[in-house]
Amino acid sequence: MEMSQIRYVLAAARHLNFTKAAAECNVSQPALTKGVKALEDELGAPVFHREGRRILLSDFGRSMLPHLQHIVDEAAATQVLAQNFRLLEKVPLRLGVMSTIGHIRLARFLAQFEKNHSGLELSVSEQSPAELKNNLSEGDIDAAVMTLTDEIADTFRTHPLYDERYVVVFPPEHRLGRLNAVTLDALSGENYVDRLSCEMREMVMAVCADKEVELYARFRSEREDWVQAMVLAGIGFAFMPEYSVTLPGLIQRPLVEPAVERRIALVTVPGRKFSPAMDALMRAANGFAWPG
Repeated sequence: MEMSQIRYVLAAARHLNFTKAAAECNVSQPALTKGVKALEDELGAPVFHREGRRILLSDFGRSMLPHLQHIVDEAAATQVLAQNFRLLEKVPLRLGVMSTIGHIRLARFLAQFEKNHSGLELSVSEQSPAELKNNLSEGDIDAAVMTLTDEIADTFRTHPLYDERYVVVFPPEHRLGRLNAVTLDALSGENYVDRLSCEMREMVMAVCADKEVELYARFRSEREDWVQAMVLAGIGFAFMPEYSVTLPGLIQRPLVEPAVERRIALVTVPGRKFSPAMDALMRAANGFAWPG
């Protein structure tokens, strides 16, 4: 069954005349008649009754028309989707972002990207590192923005975007806010707001234990907004990536001795071919002026 044969049958059904149908399809009448007959032979029953120059739809043909029309409609829709995909129009791009990444700088990049690719449909979902790794592997997202670790580098294809240091965040008027930078030792015994969702939390806690720095967690939360709100309310200080601090009024100072930083990367699955939309995102990431 060929698409041209289906179109011949539909045109003949509209005109009930092979000559007019051939003119609509821009083919000769013998070619159209031959195509209609070939389709009837394949279906095993006549679509038309021939009465001299006149043709009429058979009952079988009348029952087949909706199905044949559906085939043509689906083919046309597929061609539109393929064209849109090539032109990056209405092409879905699914991006997962680690929940601890500050949204302001990333939003600037995504806003510029969408401005330059207005027909592209971008969806962004906030996920944990474990969810990002699973959804990347399963193909549920096209790329992830997350902290680059040795495990990620060994498993996925990575494209570093920027580095950011960890800072200490204080409420207004905190005595340590007068310092230009804060050492870990200076924080021993201070009230502390614990960021449970921090992917580097275990490493920071291990350093504190090694240096015998005692931290007293007054509040714990997996939500970045709650952590910042409780620091601002005076509950205690928090360790945060510098680009994640968004609440006005907070004091932030670099953490030194030891300094802690992380590298943020765009992560994809190795060996998986980029779609045109994903390829456009990679080019945009290469050309963007990331912080630092």
